[in-house]
Amino acid sequence: MRKVCLSHAENSDSGQGFCLIFTVFSERAATITEFLSFRLVERDVQQLPLSFEKGRIEVDGLVAQPDQSLSIGQRVTLNLPGHQEASVDANWRIIWQDNELMQVYKPALLPVSRTTRNLYNTLISLVRRETAYADARLLHRMDTETSGVLLIAKDQNADKKWKKDFHKLVRSKVYHAWVDGHPTWDQLIFECELSEKIDSAIRSQMYVVERNSAACYSKPKYSKTTFRVLARKIDRALIECTLFTGRKHQIRAHLAHLGHPIIGDKIYSHDGYFYLKRLEQPLTADDMAVLGSEHHLLESVLLELDDQLLASAVESSPVIRVGINDSSGIKKPLG
Repeated sequence: MRKVCLSHAENSDSGQGFCLIFTVFSERAATITEFLSFRLVERDVQQLPLSFEKGRIEVDGLVAQPDQSLSIGQRVTLNLPGHQEASVDANWRIIWQDNELMQVYKPALLPVSRTTRNLYNTLISLVRRETAYADARLLHRMDTETSGVLLIAKDQNADKKWKKDFHKLVRSKVYHAWVDGHPTWDQLIFECELSEKIDSAIRSQMYVVERNSAACYSKPKYSKTTFRVLARKIDRALIECTLFTGRKHQIRAHLAHLGHPIIGDKIYSHDGYFYLKRLEQPLTADDMAVLGSEHHLLESVLLELDDQLLASAVESSPVIRVGINDSSGIKKPLG
């Protein structure tokens, strides 16, 4: 069954508000107040006394008390009336894990961490609520619209240990992208400097630095990607993208510069028109039809780890290539 985190509480008679559901995996939190205080943003922690008073906090379906003790396996529900968040696809899953790390699959349109629109409907918040790792930390980032493999540290100690050696731990990153049009090449190595432009209408947009341009670039950085055409359809192509550097929007900016923007990319296709329009008003079904997809069709399909580095650090089974295959070995379709 597919899960979707809705911005409205499922059990709210008025249909208003937001419902958070937690599972208790350990008994380290002596009371429900301590348990929730560790997992909520400060604003909602300050509102806990009122939430208890109004009966908005339940344990296994029964109204809870502030000093109530918790047991492993219990479910804690907190209703936040008036709080709204964007709906997300909550079908994340663990692909591989050892004592300190886990690789997870993130669906498209699920933010990895807090945004202005989502405090709790995020990947890291879901991991903390739905596993025993309430202090899980992101080791790297991924755009909200990108799907695929992401590496997470299970706690603060693992995060501190592996973040400093992340570039050594990850041997390669491979993505698949559906792009507009047909490249004239089958394989290509693309190297350039990437940078934001100070006068860009879209502040987050990255540009290939043109040496003869008078544009004012901000801190250009070297980038390198290899591309390989995997399939060609009527009006699009499937490209395998292997990263050698990890710059912001690297694959998206490279492909757009090459004349083949990723389908559904609101920043790098159609001159950013749909990104700018969305700042003012919601995009329509006709807009999505022009874009070709609700989200850009980019997926991280492989995160190759250094198994020797892992084995020397912790006792774990060897890991060489971890992709987004399920137990049947059939790759999850893109898009």
